[in-house]
Amino acid sequence: MKLSDFDFDLPDNLIAQSAMEPRDHSKLMVLEKNKQVIEHKKFYNISDYLKKGDVLVVNRTRVIPARLFGKKDTGSILECFLLKRIDLNTWEVLLKPAKKLKIGQKLVFLEGKLEAVLKEVKDDGNRILEFIYEGNFEEILDELGEMPLPPYITEQLKDKNRYQTVYAKEGESVAAPTAGLHFTNELLEKLKDSGVELTEIYLDVGLGTFRPVQTENILEHKMHHEKYHIPEESAEIINRAKREGRRIIAVGTTTVRTLESSNNGAEVISGDGETDIFIYGDYKFKIVDALITNFHLPKSTLLMLISAFAGKNFIFTAYETAIQEKYRFYSFGDAMFIY
Repeated sequence: MKLSDFDFDLPDNLIAQSAMEPRDHSKLMVLEKNKQVIEHKKFYNISDYLKKGDVLVVNRTRVIPARLFGKKDTGSILECFLLKRIDLNTWEVLLKPAKKLKIGQKLVFLEGKLEAVLKEVKDDGNRILEFIYEGNFEEILDELGEMPLPPYITEQLKDKNRYQTVYAKEGESVAAPTAGLHFTNELLEKLKDSGVELTEIYLDVGLGTFRPVQTENILEHKMHHEKYHIPEESAEIINRAKREGRRIIAVGTTTVRTLESSNNGAEVISGDGETDIFIYGDYKFKIVDALITNFHLPKSTLLMLISAFAGKNFIFTAYETAIQEKYRFYSFGDAMFIY
């Protein structure tokens, strides 16, 4: 399979720069894959397509304000982007400009409330920083850090919580599981009242979700690793539904990747894990029966995943329709429900 097969032209004005308010008033494109039918709705209409007994699985990871700006003793300012926690005080990070900080040199944030020392330069160019502080790191980060918006969003985020799902609970994601941004607490309650069962998984979304595929032969692409956790109770709910022939509906590709990574072919396995699953082509989905997702970047692994789920030709027809109908794309954009 070729990377160029997953390319398309998207007008810049369709890249959503801000979130829809209220959250559930974004557009919803509904795809019935067996009949190849496309419908145009609002996201709050999702309640018309979910039925009693369905299990709605959400990724309850929390996005951290991972972008920091620190000073060297020379006064030079560097951007520090937290990627992955190594231990309590040590993080793998991206630094810009990276070469300005040498091993053993220090960065100072907000007049010394937080400091960091460069400990290692990795082969891929990422850096390892050890942070020095008094008090609670998470509280300091909330005070100093900025939300790590994708590079295609150029408008400033006024409310940090708008790049957070209403059900975000815990975790260290550096990007939001954006399909979940459309839900309100009221809509979730309405779904539960109608008999839809809500359950959770956790996958910490990494920066790799934005990295483009570089190889024309997509089989040569190396996926990034992401940590996940499936609570025992969630596994029981999902497995019971599968045995009873009820639908498992994944909110977002992060949820899909978690469920399709941690199973024995028939049932989900609870616990901690790490996934680098790459879903494309004729992949046979073992757990997920329906999917809520946003509109994705050209040539992205996420576009390849939904093409595997619904069929590439049908997805590209839907994307052409979305462009014609001026749907909003990417993180703050509109949604699809595929079943």
